[in-house]
Amino acid sequence: MSVKTNIITGFLGAGKSTNILNVLSQKPEKERWALLVNEFGEVGIDGAMLSQSGSPDIFVREVPGGCMCCSSGIPLHMALNMLLARAKPDRLIIEPSGLGHPRELIEALTDQHYSSLLSLGATITLIDARKISDSSYTKNPIFKQQVEVADVVFASKSDLYEGNEIDQLKKYLDSLRLVRPPRILGAPSSRLSLEWLEEISRYNPTDNPVTHEFDSFSEKGVEHAEEETKTFPAEGFLRFKNLGKEFESYGWIFRSSFVFDDRLIASLFGSASAERIKATLRTNNGSQAYNFSGDGVDRLSLKNIKDSRIEVIAKSGFPDQTFEEGLLHAICV
Repeated sequence: MSVKTNIITGFLGAGKSTNILNVLSQKPEKERWALLVNEFGEVGIDGAMLSQSGSPDIFVREVPGGCMCCSSGIPLHMALNMLLARAKPDRLIIEPSGLGHPRELIEALTDQHYSSLLSLGATITLIDARKISDSSYTKNPIFKQQVEVADVVFASKSDLYEGNEIDQLKKYLDSLRLVRPPRILGAPSSRLSLEWLEEISRYNPTDNPVTHEFDSFSEKGVEHAEEETKTFPAEGFLRFKNLGKEFESYGWIFRSSFVFDDRLIASLFGSASAERIKATLRTNNGSQAYNFSGDGVDRLSLKNIKDSRIEVIAKSGFPDQTFEEGLLHAICV
C-alpha cells in the first residue's frame, strides 16, 4: 500500500513549522507518520522543533543547506529512502525550504522510482495574505512557483489581518490566470487542519510551466554542520553561512555548557533586520525554541537539547558580526 504524501510549502515567514506542528498534533493514534524537513540554512533548526510532538510514531529527518532537489536531487533521494525504510509510515509530510523549488520536488515524487511507493495528495501552500501588497514577494519566482503548484492555498496568520487581505489574495490569484486555480482556505484559529491534507493532487507538469534559471542559494563555500564530525574550537561555538543571490543565511551552534538569557535573546531577535530567525537554545528559563518572522518572537518549550542553535535568513547586507556580539552578550553562563 502506498504512503499518503503531502507537501506543505510557503515563502519565508509564512508559518509552515507552526502549522505542521498543529497537524502533527492531529495524527490518528494508530498511524505512523514521517516528516522530511528541508532548510535553506546550515545548522538545522526545524527538525528539533518539529520533533517535540511527543509521539513515538512520528519520525523526523532534516536536509539542511539549500534546496534538497538541487544537485540532481541526491540529497532528497538519500533522505527520503532512509526515512521511508526506517519509519514505514502511513503518511509522509514534506516541508521544503521557503526558498526551495516545489515544482522540482513534485516532479521527483511522481517519477517512476516513487510511483508505487507514494500516493501524492494535496500540495498546500501557506501565504501570509498581508504580503500580497509587497512586490518583493509577488515577483519572486520561487513565491510564484509555490502558488502555481498549489492544490490548496491556506491564508496563514489570519488572526493578524486587519482588513481585506483575503480579498486581495483572491484578486492576486485571479490575476495569475492559472490553468488549475487552487482552493483558498482559512480558519479563525489560523491553523492548518488535517482534513485539508485529504484534498487530492491535481498536479500536471504541463500546467503553468516555469523555467529553472533561478537559484536561491550558492553551493560555493557552503559549510555544513555535520553531526558526526562537529567539534568546537576553544571559543565554544561554530559559525556557518550560505550566501545566495538574494538571501543569505547565518548560523551558530554553541556548546551545551552555554546558557542564554531568555529576555535578552527575545529582545535581540525582535529587533534584528532579518526575514526570519529560528533558534533552539538552552536558557535560564529552560530549553526554548524561538521563531521570529516580523510578528514578534514566538516561543515553544522544548525537552532537553544537546546544544544551542541559531539560524538567520536575511537579505544581503545583514550585520552578522553585530548580531554575533549580541548573542555573546546574551550568554549568562
